[in-house]
Amino acid sequence: MSFIMVDIEADGPIPGDYSMICFGAVVVEPTLSKTFYGRLRPISEQWVPEALAVSGFARDETLAFDEPASVMAAFDAWIAEASVGRPMFVADNNGFDWQFINWYFHHFLGRNPFGHSSTNLGSLYKGVVKDMSASFKHLRSTRHTHHPVDDAMGNAEALLRIETELGLRINLR
Repeated sequence: MSFIMVDIEADGPIPGDYSMICFGAVVVEPTLSKTFYGRLRPISEQWVPEALAVSGFARDETLAFDEPASVMAAFDAWIAEASVGRPMFVADNNGFDWQFINWYFHHFLGRNPFGHSSTNLGSLYKGVVKDMSASFKHLRSTRHTHHPVDDAMGNAEALLRIETELGLRINLR
């Protein structure tokens, strides 16, 4: 099984009514060398300026991004090539990130290569340290910039540290 850390940026709170603007993914392995980045043209006329501002893009810029169907097909191919065995979706806020990735895969490809499961990094860490108020964010090395590859990279670094420093068995190697 390959753990793939994903982070997305969107221009609103839910897929379909709003759009996923960009996303990044990193295969969680010691080298952290397998990454993916996609920028997607909006699928809706609706957008929340404050939500889009988090991504650092202006609405006009996003209108020139790639067709979502081609980005999702490229991501699907990358997952098949970059992962060993079944891919497992992991995110800092999988409730948000998963809903967009799942919706876009099903809408544009008719299936989701991650299946029906995802893992929340924050919840995983809370369980490992047995503290529901604990935060894993101090385990990141890469600065959280809201560029989705940077953010996925920092979260992948944290998961590797949870494995090596806190003893979580996840069989990444």
